[in-house]
Amino acid sequence: AAPGSLFAAEAMRAAGLLLAWALLRPAGAQQCHLASPGGVLRFTDTHAEIRVPALHRVPSSLDPLYSLVRRCLDLIQQNPLPTELLRAALNDPGSVRTSQVVQYELGYVVCAAVALLFTVAVPVAGMFFCYCRSRRRCGGRLRAHRRSLGCRRHCLLACLSLTSLVILTSVICTFITSQRVKGQMEPGLGAVPATLRTLRQHIANIPQGVQMVVDQFEVPRQQIISDLGGLSRSVGVSIHAQLKAMTYAALADLQDRAGDLQTSLHHLQILDKTVRALASARAELEPALRERRRRAVALLDDPRCTSCASVLGRAQSLELGADYSKVPSVEKVLKALAGLPRSDFAEMIRQGNGTFNSIPELAVERMAPVIQDLRDEMAHVTEKVQSIANSFPLPDYTRPVSEALGKAEDRSQPYLREVQRFERYRWIAGTVLCSIILLILACNVTGMALGAYGLSKREDPSDYECRGEAGAKFLLIGVGLAFLFSWLLILLVFATFLVGGNIQTLVCRNWVNQEIYKFIDTPGNLPPSMNVTRQLNLRRDSNLSAAYRECKSGAGLWEVLQLDRSYDLDDHLKSPKYTADFQKRLGDFMARLGDVRLLRSEGRQDLETFARSGVDEVDYGRFQEEMKIPVVQTSLPGLARSLEGLQKMQRNGTVAGRLAAEAQALWQMQNSTVQSQEALVAKLGESVQFLSHLAPHLQERVKTTLATTASVEARLPVQAQQILRQEIGCFTRKELRYFAQYLNWVGQTLREDVASCQPLATALDNGRVILCDRIADPWNAFWFSLGCCTFFLIPNIIFAIRLTKHFRPIRNRLM
Repeated sequence: AAPGSLFAAEAMRAAGLLLAWALLRPAGAQQCHLASPGGVLRFTDTHAEIRVPALHRVPSSLDPLYSLVRRCLDLIQQNPLPTELLRAALNDPGSVRTSQVVQYELGYVVCAAVALLFTVAVPVAGMFFCYCRSRRRCGGRLRAHRRSLGCRRHCLLACLSLTSLVILTSVICTFITSQRVKGQMEPGLGAVPATLRTLRQHIANIPQGVQMVVDQFEVPRQQIISDLGGLSRSVGVSIHAQLKAMTYAALADLQDRAGDLQTSLHHLQILDKTVRALASARAELEPALRERRRRAVALLDDPRCTSCASVLGRAQSLELGADYSKVPSVEKVLKALAGLPRSDFAEMIRQGNGTFNSIPELAVERMAPVIQDLRDEMAHVTEKVQSIANSFPLPDYTRPVSEALGKAEDRSQPYLREVQRFERYRWIAGTVLCSIILLILACNVTGMALGAYGLSKREDPSDYECRGEAGAKFLLIGVGLAFLFSWLLILLVFATFLVGGNIQTLVCRNWVNQEIYKFIDTPGNLPPSMNVTRQLNLRRDSNLSAAYRECKSGAGLWEVLQLDRSYDLDDHLKSPKYTADFQKRLGDFMARLGDVRLLRSEGRQDLETFARSGVDEVDYGRFQEEMKIPVVQTSLPGLARSLEGLQKMQRNGTVAGRLAAEAQALWQMQNSTVQSQEALVAKLGESVQFLSHLAPHLQERVKTTLATTASVEARLPVQAQQILRQEIGCFTRKELRYFAQYLNWVGQTLREDVASCQPLATALDNGRVILCDRIADPWNAFWFSLGCCTFFLIPNIIFAIRLTKHFRPIRNRLM
């Protein structure tokens, strides 16, 4: 019994430590036990098909050429945006003076003069050259042979080759840029009505888009409804999981005290019964043992008994040992414990355990009404969210924007068709003239090749050589073509230069630095019919520059338009507006889920009676001292064996027989009476050992158990309520995060996508990219490259005419 009692004591101490930890641990330190802290909701992208894709400048290998042309144009046109001139031209075209235009376009006027001079001078020079050739006064044979002719010829060949290479490079650039203009012009012009149409669709689809965004509330609603379905059981399981250690420890402690009561009563009854039995057995054994001692002493003292003196002393000491009539009586304790236990502790513990384990089901039952109320509240929240779409003001205020975009689309169509037609003419003219330049270069290459080959085959410089003459003729054909088409080239260069240069310096440069926006925003610059603020229905305190910046930064369309009443989207997207009632219903919920009765009053009285019964007042040491004394002072088996040994030594048969009989009587007394008393003593020892171990701690253990049980019964409802509030708080925070995610997504989607005015800013930026980066840059590179070809035709003519003489025979050879 000792190891079991030690184990029970150790288990009780461990349970006490666990209980103390559970009682002293603050409820706030516990963690949320809901399924998850709240996931990330996924919403459907509902408005992607009507976005205006942003265009960007694409890096190109021709970027250095574009930069060179822009720097040249900046040198030609250094004047800023002509604000006064444009204001006069837009408001009163008749008041514009030619001198003002010439003054602003002075760089282009100088270039026009140079182009005019070139247009007149080069054909006139060609006519003079033809006249001279008809008179044989220029371009003929050399008159004398000199040693320096070879060096001069090689120099002319190198110069003409270098000039031809420059022209070839320029014409290649001309072809590339011309093709790039053609490739960008058609999609660029088509992007104008497409962008305007996309903007109108964007504005027209705003109500539908807002409704689709509002309909996405179904995502968090379904998630919240799903979470509500598992809330009550989750709360009950959490309460049970967090309180089970404390409750199970209290129930185990109570079960141990009930066991102590039952076991103590059992051992007390055994102790009392055994002591009585031992006292009765002693009284019966005493006369029989006295008779055995008398007879043994008489026999051993007989002179006929040989060697019996050694055993005589042991026989004389043959008397009773332990006297259990001297031990304390436990009748008073048994009288105090009579009728106990009056309560069924096993049933009581089973009921307490069952009530505690039913907390999850009880939580489901108690929380069912509030769960249903929250489901109904979600339907009301859906109606509140619908108010976002119902109160959205844009459909009433975007009509002017849509009409302005529609007018711009209709009015742009004829101009775009004309631009496309003129661009086709430009491409045809450029391709034809570039082909003529390539023909001139072919004549140069062929002439130089034939002329050089003819010179290498001619032994006498004065001899006629047909290949050299053919080379000279090819060079003259190239010269003739250059004279013939140079004026067309310069006209095409100047026409494209005048258009492209003004687009770059007047439009693109001022578009990049936003001077155009400032001009439009300045009152009086535009006629009333072109009032952009009124046509687009912008706010009265705003203008195009401010609206562009706001749209660029991601403002909503309603934030830049002139609304009759203010509309604050942030106010509509405040979470408490939709979650206040939901949160209040959860916050007001109260339910007692921890009312568990561990110990009824009759059970408490039983334990208190057990503690007062005096079990711990009995002197169990007296029992243990008496049990150390044997039943008989002299060992009966030892004396019997000694008598049997003396029997074998006797010569007298009568004495030997009496010794054998006496030994047999002793063995019979030992096996019948003494052994039964020794068994009772062993049984008494077990009960004494249990009671002696229990008695010192009985009062403390019963007191601790009663206090612990009362404390647990009092704290269970309190801590269950704390855990309930904590779990509901965790659930509330989790569901509020779903609301916040949805409302943040609504605000972001409305501002950046559905009702964003960023497409307006993107359309303006796209227009600048298309006009300036994709069309104007290659357009200006086209006339620049073609201009290089045209101006390099002049040294090409000079070098070709000078070189033709070296391919003809020398008239007068000097030895």
